[in-house]
Amino acid sequence: MQRSIFLAKLIGPVLAVVGLALVCNAGVYRILAAEFINSYALIYLSGIIALPVGLALVNTHNEWTADWRVIITIIGWLCLIGGAIRILVPQEGEVIGTAITTMTWWPMLPGIVVLLLGLWLSYAGYLQKPARTKGKGRK
Repeated sequence: MQRSIFLAKLIGPVLAVVGLALVCNAGVYRILAAEFINSYALIYLSGIIALPVGLALVNTHNEWTADWRVIITIIGWLCLIGGAIRILVPQEGEVIGTAITTMTWWPMLPGIVVLLLGLWLSYAGYLQKPARTKGKGRK
């Protein structure tokens, strides 16, 4: 549980800031995304960054639990798979990125989802009281 709390404290604020940025600066992020997906070098570089992040998360936190901690595991697997795809076939990153960024709901909807996810993980890491285990520490 301590590892989960540490990772929630690390990932939560990052996602919250990214989500808020997407919501508040949607026009700028549309331009950034268009420039990004037109560069195989940037797609490849993002894969080189995402793959070890995903591997680190999966290797340290591969917990398929029925609570908030599974979100960290899912983020790890998404980073791992997304990073591998960007390295192996960067041209597909361009195709997928173009399809997503031309939709009218982008970046507002993903921004809201990422913001809420970041706030949830931040709450779990910084504010939520750890569950007490019955029977431990008592005689």
